[in-house]
Amino acid sequence: MMRPEPSPTETAEDRLLRENQELKRQIAELHGHAHASGHTISKPPVLWRPSRVTLWSLGVGAAVLIALAFVSGFVPLQKRNAVLRAEAADEAEALPRVEVITVARAPTKSELQLPGSIQAVTEAPILGRADGYVRRRTADIGDRVRSGQSVAEIEAPELDQQVLQAKATLEQAQASLEQAQASYQQGKSNMELAKITAQRWSTLNTKGVVSRQENDQYQSQYQAQLSNLQALDKAISAQRSSIAAAEANLSRLRNMQGYLVVRAPFDGVITQRNVDTGALVNAGSTLLYRIAQTATLRTYVNVPQASASSIHTGQAALLTVSNIPGRTFTGTVARTANSLDPATRTLLVELHVPNADGALLPGMYCQIELNSPRVNPPLLIPSDALVVRTGAPLVAIVKADHTIHLQAVEVGRDFGDRVEVVSGLQEGDTIIPNPGDSAREGLKVDPVARAAQ
Repeated sequence: MMRPEPSPTETAEDRLLRENQELKRQIAELHGHAHASGHTISKPPVLWRPSRVTLWSLGVGAAVLIALAFVSGFVPLQKRNAVLRAEAADEAEALPRVEVITVARAPTKSELQLPGSIQAVTEAPILGRADGYVRRRTADIGDRVRSGQSVAEIEAPELDQQVLQAKATLEQAQASLEQAQASYQQGKSNMELAKITAQRWSTLNTKGVVSRQENDQYQSQYQAQLSNLQALDKAISAQRSSIAAAEANLSRLRNMQGYLVVRAPFDGVITQRNVDTGALVNAGSTLLYRIAQTATLRTYVNVPQASASSIHTGQAALLTVSNIPGRTFTGTVARTANSLDPATRTLLVELHVPNADGALLPGMYCQIELNSPRVNPPLLIPSDALVVRTGAPLVAIVKADHTIHLQAVEVGRDFGDRVEVVSGLQEGDTIIPNPGDSAREGLKVDPVARAAQ
């Protein structure tokens, strides 16, 4: 029968107990075989019995093994506990280690990022100038048109009738002028006759051949013919004025007929169409199209007051849009409002962006980056470096003797992960980037420079 191999971690005491149990099991098995064979055993078979010396040796060996197991397990455990206690004591006596950074200024080149909305540099609605119906449209949404190109035709029969009426009125005025001129010629002849007659009667009256009454009568007739001639001359002037008015009215109506063909005011793209063939057009109120010039786009941004002084006309700007990743568009500051909005304290700035390939579309949302040099860049620290308690925000400064000093600071602009410090710190100061609540005044620490990220 194979005996089980002892376990490497089995102690001597356990091994002795196991061997004792094994002997008892073997004796029980021998008794069981005897009863099964039907033989009557008057006395049990002779088994090996250890002597006292053997039992004493086994006891001594077990004691020795127990002692060795105790020494090999307890002593190293005690030594290890002693080492741990010593390390804990050293750690308790050692200074707390903290990461530190050096306060530095922002880059001398200011990078200001602001949101903006792209618009067409020129955009205009196209409305009908004549009442009528759309006979035909020649442009639709997205079509690129040239200046003066026809985009729609309007049919206006009432306007055609008005033109014919104006022509008739002009012809009537011209006929009236000719009649007035004929009357003038007749009146002029009558006046000449009356003049000659008056002169003759005046000579006869001087010689005493005719009476004064008859002479005065002919002299009055001459004056009447002279006044009639002047009236006829005024009538000619009035008819000429009527002709000028009729011609002006006819010219106006003909110009209105010219508006029956709707034309593009400038080169651009049709961005909106509101009518179709047969639609009724009311002069000055019906929006036919909307056209935009997209070769150059513009965008407006509101620059905060702190950066307003660094913005000037002609300054370069970079534009990015989210739906065109990896591409940057270059723009130029075209003009500024030269005045801050009192409600938002921002400067309105207009930028022009070339768009020759049409990649940008009016109405797009964009991010604008304005770069400008700064003479005195501000100090920047991580936002986590601020200790916000009662009063002004604090910063944990590590002094030369490795003690912490909580310095009150004045915070400027907040950039999210960084904040601008206006006063309270100097360039080159050593601070704790994330002090937490454990930082207190006068605490001695072991500063370690933070690794570059």
